[in-house]
Amino acid sequence: MNDKSYSELMKIGAMKRTRMKENFVQDLYIEMLLSEIQLNVEKEKLLRKIDSAIDTRDKKTFQLLSNELININKRFGT
Repeated sequence: MNDKSYSELMKIGAMKRTRMKENFVQDLYIEMLLSEIQLNVEKEKLLRKIDSAIDTRDKKTFQLLSNELININKRFGT
């Protein structure tokens, strides 16, 4: 039989919890990184559209896009 002592079982349980915490931190870091990438991509697209609206002197589009940029900044806390 492969009986394990109480202390061995406790060590195994502690190691599993440690791994779970490490995985949680890694998952959180990945999620934050992906959110940052998404924010940068969205902002870059908007900024290009805003530049185009300025170049064509399209005030209405400029205002709409500027408001959208403000909302994205609020959403992501930047």
